[in-house]
Amino acid sequence: MATTSGGGAVGLSPHAGALGAFAEALDAAHTGDVALVRALAEVGRSALRVAHVGGVRGMASDMELRSVAAEAAGLAGRSDRRLQHDIDHAMTIVDDYPAVFAAWETRRITRDHVEVVVKAGMVVPAEVRPAFEEAAIDICQRDIAVRVREPLRALAERMHPREFTDRHRDAAAGRCVRVLPGADGMSDLIATLPTVIVAGMLDRLTQMGQSVKDARAAGVDAAAAGAGAAGAGTGDATEPDARTMDQLRADALADLVLSGAPAVDPTYGTDAPGPLGAIRARVQVVVTADTLTGTDHGPAEAVGTGLIDADTARELAGQTTSWDRLYIDPITRTPVETDTYRPTASMRRLLQARDQHCRFPGCRRAAIRCEIDHTVDHALGGHTHIYNLAHLCQRHHSMKQFTDWNVTQLGGGVLEWTSPGGRTYREDVPIPAVCFTPGIPSTAPPGTAPPGTAPAPPPNAPPASQPPF
Repeated sequence: MATTSGGGAVGLSPHAGALGAFAEALDAAHTGDVALVRALAEVGRSALRVAHVGGVRGMASDMELRSVAAEAAGLAGRSDRRLQHDIDHAMTIVDDYPAVFAAWETRRITRDHVEVVVKAGMVVPAEVRPAFEEAAIDICQRDIAVRVREPLRALAERMHPREFTDRHRDAAAGRCVRVLPGADGMSDLIATLPTVIVAGMLDRLTQMGQSVKDARAAGVDAAAAGAGAAGAGTGDATEPDARTMDQLRADALADLVLSGAPAVDPTYGTDAPGPLGAIRARVQVVVTADTLTGTDHGPAEAVGTGLIDADTARELAGQTTSWDRLYIDPITRTPVETDTYRPTASMRRLLQARDQHCRFPGCRRAAIRCEIDHTVDHALGGHTHIYNLAHLCQRHHSMKQFTDWNVTQLGGGVLEWTSPGGRTYREDVPIPAVCFTPGIPSTAPPGTAPPGTAPAPPPNAPPASQPPF
Protein backbone atom coordinates (compact mmCIF):
# COMPACT_ATOMS: atom_id res chain seq x y z
CA MET A 1 0.00 0.00 0.00
CA ALA A 2 1.39 3.45 -0.92
CA THR A 3 1.11 6.46 1.37
CA THR A 4 1.50 10.16 0.51
CA SER A 5 3.51 12.38 2.83
CA GLY A 6 2.86 16.03 3.41
CA GLY A 7 5.42 16.95 0.74
CA GLY A 8 3.69 14.82 -1.85
CA ALA A 9 6.35 12.06 -1.94
CA VAL A 10 5.07 8.50 -2.18
CA GLY A 11 6.58 6.00 0.25
CA LEU A 12 6.31 2.21 -0.09
CA SER A 13 6.06 -0.37 2.68
CA PRO A 14 9.45 -1.90 3.51
CA HIS A 15 7.79 -5.28 2.91
CA ALA A 16 6.50 -4.41 -0.57
CA GLY A 17 8.97 -6.67 -2.36
CA ALA A 18 8.30 -9.70 -0.17
CA LEU A 19 4.54 -9.18 -0.30
CA GLY A 20 4.67 -8.78 -4.06
CA ALA A 21 6.51 -12.08 -4.41
CA PHE A 22 3.97 -13.69 -2.11
CA ALA A 23 1.11 -12.38 -4.25
CA GLU A 24 2.74 -13.78 -7.38
CA ALA A 25 3.20 -17.14 -5.67
CA LEU A 26 -0.47 -17.14 -4.68
CA ASP A 27 -1.44 -16.49 -8.29
CA ALA A 28 0.74 -19.35 -9.50
CA ALA A 29 -0.54 -21.72 -6.81
CA HIS A 30 -4.15 -20.82 -7.64
CA THR A 31 -3.61 -21.50 -11.33
CA GLY A 32 -1.90 -24.80 -10.56
CA ASP A 33 -4.59 -25.92 -8.09
CA VAL A 34 -7.39 -25.21 -10.55
CA ALA A 35 -5.55 -27.05 -13.34
CA LEU A 36 -4.81 -30.03 -11.07
CA VAL A 37 -8.44 -30.41 -9.94
CA ARG A 38 -9.64 -30.16 -13.54
CA ALA A 39 -7.05 -32.75 -14.66
CA LEU A 40 -7.96 -35.18 -11.87
CA ALA A 41 -11.64 -34.88 -12.75
CA GLU A 42 -10.81 -35.64 -16.40
CA VAL A 43 -8.85 -38.74 -15.35
CA GLY A 44 -11.95 -39.97 -13.55
CA ARG A 45 -14.20 -39.17 -16.49
CA SER A 46 -11.84 -41.01 -18.82
CA ALA A 47 -12.03 -44.12 -16.64
CA LEU A 48 -15.82 -43.99 -16.60
CA ARG A 49 -16.00 -43.52 -20.37
CA VAL A 50 -13.83 -46.59 -20.95
CA ALA A 51 -15.78 -48.69 -18.44
CA HIS A 52 -19.17 -47.63 -19.83
CA VAL A 53 -18.44 -48.59 -23.43
CA GLY A 54 -21.23 -50.94 -24.49
CA GLY A 55 -23.33 -50.08 -21.46
CA VAL A 56 -21.07 -51.79 -18.91
CA ARG A 57 -21.80 -50.72 -15.34
CA GLY A 58 -21.12 -51.69 -11.75
CA MET A 59 -17.95 -53.60 -10.96
CA ALA A 60 -16.25 -52.73 -14.26
CA SER A 61 -16.53 -49.01 -13.49
CA ASP A 62 -14.96 -49.45 -10.07
CA MET A 63 -12.15 -51.62 -11.42
CA GLU A 64 -11.35 -49.11 -14.17
CA LEU A 65 -11.22 -46.30 -11.60
CA ARG A 66 -8.93 -48.36 -9.39
CA SER A 67 -6.69 -49.14 -12.33
CA VAL A 68 -6.37 -45.57 -13.58
CA ALA A 69 -5.90 -44.29 -10.02
CA ALA A 70 -3.05 -46.78 -9.53
CA GLU A 71 -1.35 -45.57 -12.71
CA ALA A 72 -1.85 -41.91 -11.75
CA ALA A 73 -0.40 -42.71 -8.32
CA GLY A 74 2.71 -44.06 -10.01
CA LEU A 75 3.12 -40.76 -11.84
CA ALA A 76 2.59 -38.74 -8.67
CA GLY A 77 4.54 -41.03 -6.34
CA ARG A 78 1.57 -41.38 -4.00
CA SER A 79 -0.79 -44.03 -2.66
CA ASP A 80 -3.37 -45.22 -5.19
CA ARG A 81 -6.11 -45.09 -2.54
CA ARG A 82 -5.32 -41.45 -1.88
CA LEU A 83 -5.20 -40.71 -5.61
CA GLN A 84 -8.59 -42.35 -6.16
CA HIS A 85 -9.99 -40.27 -3.30
CA ASP A 86 -8.55 -37.13 -4.93
CA ILE A 87 -10.07 -38.12 -8.29
CA ASP A 88 -13.50 -38.67 -6.72
CA HIS A 89 -13.25 -35.36 -4.87
CA ALA A 90 -12.20 -33.49 -8.01
CA MET A 91 -15.13 -34.95 -9.95
CA THR A 92 -17.44 -33.86 -7.15
CA ILE A 93 -16.16 -30.27 -7.29
CA VAL A 94 -16.10 -29.94 -11.08
CA ASP A 95 -19.23 -31.93 -11.98
CA ASP A 96 -21.50 -31.56 -8.95
CA TYR A 97 -20.60 -27.97 -7.97
CA PRO A 98 -19.89 -26.20 -11.29
CA ALA A 99 -20.93 -22.76 -10.00
CA VAL A 100 -18.66 -23.11 -6.96
CA PHE A 101 -15.79 -24.29 -9.17
CA ALA A 102 -16.30 -21.29 -11.49
CA ALA A 103 -16.38 -18.89 -8.51
CA TRP A 104 -13.11 -20.40 -7.28
CA GLU A 105 -11.54 -20.24 -10.71
CA THR A 106 -12.36 -16.52 -10.99
CA ARG A 107 -11.11 -16.01 -7.41
CA ARG A 108 -14.45 -14.84 -6.05
CA ILE A 109 -13.92 -17.47 -3.34
CA THR A 110 -10.91 -19.49 -2.16
CA ARG A 111 -10.08 -23.20 -2.23
CA ASP A 112 -10.86 -23.33 1.49
CA HIS A 113 -14.34 -22.01 0.71
CA VAL A 114 -14.79 -24.77 -1.87
CA GLU A 115 -13.97 -27.43 0.70
CA VAL A 116 -16.43 -26.17 3.31
CA VAL A 117 -19.18 -25.77 0.70
CA VAL A 118 -18.70 -29.32 -0.57
CA LYS A 119 -18.59 -30.72 2.97
CA ALA A 120 -21.72 -28.85 4.01
CA GLY A 121 -23.44 -29.80 0.77
CA MET A 122 -22.99 -33.54 1.35
CA VAL A 123 -26.45 -33.64 2.90
CA VAL A 124 -28.10 -31.66 0.09
CA PRO A 125 -29.84 -33.75 -2.62
CA ALA A 126 -28.96 -33.13 -6.27
CA GLU A 127 -32.26 -31.45 -7.14
CA VAL A 128 -31.67 -28.52 -4.77
CA ARG A 129 -27.89 -28.34 -5.17
CA PRO A 130 -27.87 -25.49 -7.75
CA ALA A 131 -29.86 -23.22 -5.43
CA PHE A 132 -27.63 -24.25 -2.53
CA GLU A 133 -24.55 -23.38 -4.58
CA GLU A 134 -25.67 -19.84 -5.35
CA ALA A 135 -26.66 -19.12 -1.75
CA ALA A 136 -23.42 -20.68 -0.47
CA ILE A 137 -21.29 -18.52 -2.79
CA ASP A 138 -22.99 -15.39 -1.45
CA ILE A 139 -22.22 -16.48 2.12
CA CYS A 140 -18.59 -17.33 1.28
CA GLN A 141 -17.96 -13.92 -0.26
CA ARG A 142 -18.74 -12.24 3.06
CA ASP A 143 -16.04 -13.84 5.21
CA ILE A 144 -13.12 -16.27 5.37
CA ALA A 145 -13.74 -20.01 5.19
CA VAL A 146 -13.44 -20.86 8.90
CA ARG A 147 -16.20 -18.36 9.72
CA VAL A 148 -18.76 -19.55 7.19
CA ARG A 149 -18.74 -23.23 8.14
CA GLU A 150 -21.68 -23.01 10.56
CA PRO A 151 -23.79 -20.71 8.32
CA LEU A 152 -23.31 -23.17 5.47
CA ARG A 153 -24.36 -26.11 7.62
CA ALA A 154 -27.46 -24.20 8.69
CA LEU A 155 -28.20 -23.34 5.04
CA ALA A 156 -27.93 -26.99 4.02
CA GLU A 157 -30.31 -28.04 6.79
CA ARG A 158 -32.88 -25.41 5.79
CA MET A 159 -32.80 -26.38 2.12
CA HIS A 160 -32.98 -30.15 2.62
CA PRO A 161 -36.45 -31.50 1.74
CA ARG A 162 -36.21 -34.55 4.03
CA GLU A 163 -36.79 -34.58 7.77
CA PHE A 164 -33.69 -34.62 9.96
CA THR A 165 -34.84 -37.82 11.71
CA ASP A 166 -35.02 -39.72 8.44
CA ARG A 167 -31.59 -38.52 7.40
CA HIS A 168 -30.10 -39.46 10.76
CA ARG A 169 -31.44 -42.98 10.39
CA ASP A 170 -29.57 -43.34 7.10
CA ALA A 171 -26.42 -41.69 8.45
CA ALA A 172 -26.32 -44.05 11.43
CA ALA A 173 -25.87 -46.92 9.00
CA GLY A 174 -22.40 -45.49 8.26
CA ARG A 175 -21.11 -45.75 11.82
CA CYS A 176 -17.56 -47.07 11.97
CA VAL A 177 -14.28 -47.26 13.91
CA ARG A 178 -10.88 -46.43 12.40
CA VAL A 179 -7.28 -45.99 13.54
CA LEU A 180 -4.86 -43.19 12.65
CA PRO A 181 -1.24 -44.14 13.56
CA GLY A 182 0.66 -41.37 15.32
CA ALA A 183 4.14 -40.66 16.65
CA ASP A 184 6.02 -41.95 19.70
CA GLY A 185 4.12 -45.24 19.81
CA MET A 186 0.69 -43.59 19.99
CA SER A 187 -2.37 -43.77 17.70
CA ASP A 188 -5.82 -42.21 17.51
CA LEU A 189 -8.89 -44.46 17.73
CA ILE A 190 -11.80 -42.67 16.03
CA ALA A 191 -15.39 -43.89 16.33
CA THR A 192 -18.15 -42.34 14.24
CA LEU A 193 -21.40 -42.89 16.13
CA PRO A 194 -24.74 -41.15 16.71
CA THR A 195 -24.26 -37.97 18.72
CA VAL A 196 -26.37 -39.12 21.67
CA ILE A 197 -24.30 -42.32 21.97
CA VAL A 198 -21.05 -40.35 21.89
CA ALA A 199 -22.34 -37.93 24.51
CA GLY A 200 -23.37 -40.82 26.73
CA MET A 201 -20.01 -42.54 26.30
CA LEU A 202 -18.11 -39.39 27.26
CA ASP A 203 -20.36 -38.84 30.28
CA ARG A 204 -19.92 -42.39 31.54
CA LEU A 205 -16.15 -42.27 31.09
CA THR A 206 -16.08 -38.95 32.93
CA GLN A 207 -18.13 -40.39 35.79
CA MET A 208 -15.77 -43.35 36.00
CA GLY A 209 -12.77 -41.02 36.05
CA GLN A 210 -14.37 -38.86 38.72
CA SER A 211 -15.10 -41.93 40.85
CA VAL A 212 -11.44 -42.92 40.66
CA LYS A 213 -10.41 -39.39 41.67
CA ASP A 214 -12.86 -39.40 44.59
CA ALA A 215 -11.62 -42.79 45.78
CA ARG A 216 -8.07 -41.58 45.40
CA ALA A 217 -8.78 -38.49 47.50
CA ALA A 218 -10.53 -40.58 50.16
CA GLY A 219 -7.58 -42.96 50.31
CA VAL A 220 -5.12 -40.09 50.71
CA ASP A 221 -7.19 -38.60 53.55
CA ALA A 222 -7.43 -41.98 55.29
CA ALA A 223 -3.68 -42.58 54.95
CA ALA A 224 -2.95 -39.13 56.33
CA ALA A 225 -5.24 -39.74 59.32
CA GLY A 226 -3.60 -43.10 60.01
CA ALA A 227 -0.15 -41.60 59.82
CA GLY A 228 -1.12 -38.88 62.30
CA ALA A 229 -2.47 -41.41 64.81
CA ALA A 230 0.29 -43.99 64.56
CA GLY A 231 3.24 -41.65 64.19
CA ALA A 232 6.04 -41.59 61.68
CA GLY A 233 7.05 -44.73 59.78
CA THR A 234 3.52 -46.05 59.24
CA GLY A 235 2.75 -44.16 56.01
CA ASP A 236 1.53 -45.96 52.88
CA ALA A 237 4.42 -46.62 50.49
CA THR A 238 2.09 -47.23 47.53
CA GLU A 239 2.71 -44.80 44.69
CA PRO A 240 -0.20 -42.35 44.48
CA ASP A 241 -2.48 -42.35 41.42
CA ALA A 242 -1.72 -39.01 39.74
CA ARG A 243 -3.57 -39.58 36.46
CA THR A 244 -5.42 -36.64 34.95
CA MET A 245 -9.09 -36.81 33.94
CA ASP A 246 -8.15 -37.26 30.29
CA GLN A 247 -5.83 -40.13 31.20
CA LEU A 248 -8.49 -41.73 33.41
CA ARG A 249 -11.09 -41.55 30.64
CA ALA A 250 -8.65 -43.03 28.10
CA ASP A 251 -7.66 -45.87 30.44
CA ALA A 252 -11.29 -46.65 31.28
CA LEU A 253 -12.18 -46.77 27.58
CA ALA A 254 -9.28 -49.13 26.85
CA ASP A 255 -10.27 -51.43 29.73
CA LEU A 256 -13.91 -51.53 28.63
CA VAL A 257 -13.06 -52.32 25.01
CA LEU A 258 -10.34 -54.89 25.76
CA SER A 259 -11.96 -56.75 28.65
CA GLY A 260 -15.64 -55.81 28.75
CA ALA A 261 -18.60 -57.42 27.00
CA PRO A 262 -21.47 -55.90 24.97
CA ALA A 263 -24.79 -55.48 26.75
CA VAL A 264 -26.45 -57.83 24.23
CA ASP A 265 -24.53 -60.92 23.06
CA PRO A 266 -26.34 -62.84 20.29
CA THR A 267 -23.64 -65.54 20.30
CA TYR A 268 -24.31 -66.64 23.87
CA GLY A 269 -25.48 -70.26 24.02
CA THR A 270 -24.73 -70.94 20.34
CA ASP A 271 -22.02 -72.92 18.58
CA ALA A 272 -20.02 -69.74 17.99
CA PRO A 273 -16.31 -69.73 18.98
CA GLY A 274 -17.36 -68.13 22.25
CA PRO A 275 -19.45 -65.33 23.72
CA LEU A 276 -18.38 -61.85 22.62
CA GLY A 277 -16.99 -61.14 26.09
CA ALA A 278 -14.55 -64.05 25.67
CA ILE A 279 -12.98 -62.59 22.53
CA ARG A 280 -9.53 -61.17 23.18
CA ALA A 281 -7.47 -58.69 21.19
CA ARG A 282 -4.65 -59.95 18.95
CA VAL A 283 -1.49 -58.00 18.14
CA GLN A 284 1.47 -59.28 16.13
CA VAL A 285 4.73 -57.94 17.61
CA VAL A 286 8.28 -58.24 16.28
CA VAL A 287 10.98 -57.69 18.92
CA THR A 288 14.74 -58.36 18.96
CA ALA A 289 16.29 -60.75 21.47
CA ASP A 290 18.36 -57.92 22.96
CA THR A 291 15.29 -55.78 23.55
CA LEU A 292 13.35 -58.75 24.93
CA THR A 293 16.06 -59.60 27.47
CA GLY A 294 16.65 -55.98 28.45
CA THR A 295 20.12 -55.68 26.91
CA ASP A 296 18.86 -52.63 25.02
CA HIS A 297 15.66 -50.59 24.97
CA GLY A 298 15.07 -50.23 21.26
CA PRO A 299 11.49 -50.10 19.99
CA ALA A 300 9.54 -53.16 18.87
CA GLU A 301 7.07 -53.21 15.97
CA ALA A 302 3.33 -53.83 16.12
CA VAL A 303 3.01 -55.20 12.58
CA GLY A 304 0.69 -53.16 10.43
CA THR A 305 0.41 -50.35 12.97
CA GLY A 306 3.73 -48.85 14.08
CA LEU A 307 6.50 -48.90 16.67
CA ILE A 308 5.85 -49.62 20.35
CA ASP A 309 8.08 -49.09 23.37
CA ALA A 310 10.28 -51.82 24.83
CA ASP A 311 8.42 -52.03 28.16
CA THR A 312 5.10 -52.71 26.42
CA ALA A 313 6.72 -55.32 24.16
CA ARG A 314 8.18 -57.16 27.16
CA GLU A 315 4.86 -57.05 28.99
CA LEU A 316 3.09 -58.56 25.98
CA ALA A 317 5.84 -61.18 25.61
CA GLY A 318 5.31 -62.25 29.20
CA GLN A 319 1.64 -62.92 28.51
CA THR A 320 1.97 -64.96 25.31
CA THR A 321 2.03 -68.77 25.12
CA SER A 322 3.48 -69.10 21.62
CA TRP A 323 6.53 -67.75 19.83
CA ASP A 324 7.67 -67.50 16.24
CA ARG A 325 11.41 -67.31 15.65
CA LEU A 326 12.21 -64.99 12.75
CA TYR A 327 15.56 -65.21 10.94
CA ILE A 328 16.84 -62.02 9.29
CA ASP A 329 19.49 -61.87 6.59
CA PRO A 330 22.32 -59.87 8.27
CA ILE A 331 23.21 -58.11 5.00
CA THR A 332 19.88 -57.33 3.32
CA ARG A 333 17.95 -57.24 6.62
CA THR A 334 15.01 -59.07 5.08
CA PRO A 335 13.28 -62.14 6.58
CA VAL A 336 14.59 -65.43 5.16
CA GLU A 337 12.88 -68.03 7.35
CA THR A 338 10.59 -68.47 10.30
CA ASP A 339 9.66 -71.42 12.48
CA THR A 340 7.32 -72.05 15.37
CA TYR A 341 6.93 -74.42 18.27
CA ARG A 342 3.36 -75.13 17.19
CA PRO A 343 2.53 -77.32 14.13
CA THR A 344 0.95 -74.51 12.06
CA ALA A 345 1.26 -73.30 8.46
CA SER A 346 4.85 -72.04 8.51
CA MET A 347 4.63 -70.87 4.92
CA ARG A 348 1.80 -68.49 5.81
CA ARG A 349 3.77 -67.17 8.75
CA LEU A 350 6.89 -66.63 6.64
CA LEU A 351 4.85 -64.75 4.04
CA GLN A 352 3.36 -62.52 6.71
CA ALA A 353 6.81 -61.83 8.10
CA ARG A 354 8.28 -61.18 4.66
CA ASP A 355 5.50 -59.10 3.13
CA GLN A 356 4.35 -57.16 6.22
CA HIS A 357 1.66 -55.47 4.10
CA CYS A 358 -0.10 -55.64 0.73
CA ARG A 359 2.56 -55.87 -1.99
CA PHE A 360 0.90 -53.50 -4.45
CA PRO A 361 3.05 -50.36 -4.85
CA GLY A 362 2.17 -47.80 -2.19
CA CYS A 363 -0.36 -49.94 -0.28
CA ARG A 364 0.20 -50.33 3.48
CA ARG A 365 -2.72 -52.64 4.41
CA ALA A 366 -1.28 -55.04 7.02
CA ALA A 367 -0.58 -58.58 5.79
CA ILE A 368 -2.78 -60.07 8.50
CA ARG A 369 -5.71 -58.28 6.84
CA CYS A 370 -4.76 -59.33 3.29
CA GLU A 371 -5.20 -62.39 1.11
CA ILE A 372 -2.38 -64.65 -0.11
CA ASP A 373 -2.38 -64.52 -3.89
CA HIS A 374 -0.81 -66.91 -6.39
CA THR A 375 1.19 -64.64 -8.70
CA VAL A 376 0.71 -67.23 -11.45
CA ASP A 377 -2.83 -68.45 -10.90
CA HIS A 378 -3.08 -71.92 -9.43
CA ALA A 379 -5.67 -72.79 -12.06
CA LEU A 380 -3.06 -72.00 -14.72
CA GLY A 381 -0.40 -74.21 -13.17
CA GLY A 382 1.06 -71.83 -10.62
CA HIS A 383 2.64 -73.64 -7.67
CA THR A 384 1.79 -73.03 -4.03
CA HIS A 385 5.35 -72.05 -3.26
CA ILE A 386 6.86 -69.16 -1.35
CA TYR A 387 8.22 -67.67 -4.59
CA ASN A 388 4.79 -67.71 -6.25
CA LEU A 389 2.87 -66.18 -3.34
CA ALA A 390 2.42 -62.66 -2.03
CA HIS A 391 -0.05 -60.80 0.13
CA LEU A 392 -2.57 -58.57 -1.62
CA CYS A 393 -5.43 -56.70 0.01
CA GLN A 394 -8.92 -57.38 -1.32
CA ARG A 395 -8.86 -54.18 -3.36
CA HIS A 396 -5.64 -54.96 -5.23
CA HIS A 397 -6.27 -58.72 -5.38
CA SER A 398 -9.50 -58.11 -7.28
CA MET A 399 -7.82 -55.42 -9.41
CA LYS A 400 -5.17 -57.96 -10.44
CA GLN A 401 -7.93 -60.39 -11.41
CA PHE A 402 -10.27 -58.07 -13.27
CA THR A 403 -8.05 -55.38 -14.87
CA ASP A 404 -4.96 -55.37 -17.09
CA TRP A 405 -2.52 -54.88 -14.22
CA ASN A 406 0.04 -57.72 -14.24
CA VAL A 407 2.62 -58.83 -11.69
CA THR A 408 5.74 -60.99 -11.98
CA GLN A 409 7.95 -62.40 -9.23
CA LEU A 410 11.62 -61.61 -9.89
CA GLY A 411 12.91 -63.83 -7.08
CA GLY A 412 13.54 -63.27 -3.39
CA GLY A 413 10.05 -61.83 -2.95
CA VAL A 414 10.66 -58.90 -5.34
CA LEU A 415 7.60 -58.11 -7.46
CA GLU A 416 7.38 -56.21 -10.72
CA TRP A 417 4.02 -54.67 -11.57
CA THR A 418 3.07 -53.60 -15.09
CA SER A 419 0.25 -51.10 -15.53
CA PRO A 420 -2.28 -51.13 -18.39
CA GLY A 421 -0.33 -48.21 -19.82
CA GLY A 422 2.89 -50.23 -19.96
CA ARG A 423 4.69 -48.61 -17.01
CA THR A 424 6.54 -50.90 -14.61
CA TYR A 425 6.88 -50.53 -10.85
CA ARG A 426 9.31 -52.56 -8.75
CA GLU A 427 8.09 -53.63 -5.32
CA ASP A 428 11.02 -54.71 -3.13
CA VAL A 429 10.67 -56.83 -0.02
CA PRO A 430 9.83 -54.51 2.91
CA ILE A 431 12.71 -54.01 5.34
CA PRO A 432 11.62 -54.70 8.95
CA ALA A 433 11.68 -51.65 11.19
CA VAL A 434 13.11 -53.85 13.97
CA CYS A 435 15.91 -56.32 13.20
CA PHE A 436 18.56 -58.06 15.31
CA THR A 437 21.99 -58.70 13.76
CA PRO A 438 24.96 -59.69 15.96
CA GLY A 439 27.37 -56.80 16.39
CA ILE A 440 25.16 -54.26 14.59
CA PRO A 441 22.89 -51.81 16.43
CA SER A 442 19.21 -52.30 15.57
CA THR A 443 19.18 -48.80 14.06
CA ALA A 444 22.06 -49.48 11.61
CA PRO A 445 21.24 -48.80 7.97
CA PRO A 446 20.39 -51.74 5.68
CA GLY A 447 23.42 -53.49 4.22
CA THR A 448 25.65 -52.75 7.24
CA ALA A 449 27.65 -55.73 8.46
CA PRO A 450 30.15 -55.98 11.32
CA PRO A 451 33.83 -56.02 10.31
CA GLY A 452 35.10 -59.47 9.39
CA THR A 453 31.70 -61.14 9.11
CA ALA A 454 31.03 -63.64 6.38
CA PRO A 455 28.45 -63.03 3.63
CA ALA A 456 24.82 -63.87 4.33
CA PRO A 457 23.96 -67.61 4.28
CA PRO A 458 21.55 -68.99 1.67
CA PRO A 459 17.85 -68.25 2.31
CA ASN A 460 17.15 -71.82 3.36
CA ALA A 461 20.02 -71.95 5.86
CA PRO A 462 19.38 -69.49 8.74
CA PRO A 463 22.48 -68.29 10.63
CA ALA A 464 23.20 -70.49 13.60
CA SER A 465 24.14 -67.44 15.65
CA GLN A 466 20.64 -66.03 15.69
CA PRO A 467 18.88 -65.91 19.07
CA PRO A 468 15.98 -68.28 19.88
CA PHE A 469 13.35 -65.52 19.69
